[in-house]
Amino acid sequence: MPRLPVIRAANGADVAALGAIAEAAPLFPADMLPEMIAPYLSGSADDLWWTVEHEGETAGFAFCEPERFTNGTWNMRAIAVAPARQSQGLGAALVRAVEAALGERGGRLLIVETDSATEHERTCAFYRAQGYAEEARLRDFWDDGTDKIIFRKPLRG
Repeated sequence: MPRLPVIRAANGADVAALGAIAEAAPLFPADMLPEMIAPYLSGSADDLWWTVEHEGETAGFAFCEPERFTNGTWNMRAIAVAPARQSQGLGAALVRAVEAALGERGGRLLIVETDSATEHERTCAFYRAQGYAEEARLRDFWDDGTDKIIFRKPLRG
């Protein structure tokens, strides 16, 4: 019987594995992660990072931060699952855990941003399947023909 994923707060020992997942996803280069996660690890920032483990392996992560000057709005800046572990329900489990954790902290709304590039069609479908609605589209934001898409989901009833 397959084991359930373990979703927990990220820690310093996770950095190399999470960087490798970010690069493989491809989300961002692995060498960017240490600087990104350092404020969280030092306790000097309000951002939150989670690690998902499955069958003894680090399989993914999520990163959220509160939107300044809002009442309980959070932005999921990054979520990634290792390519070999995708389509196994780990991303959905991670999103549910993030939503629950933010709700417990008084979170009211979670947004996530992506783009309209063909290679991100699956990403947009994933967010829709998790109950996120497309709230805004900024045409040609990233480049000519590549829009910024903002999804939203209320964290309260």
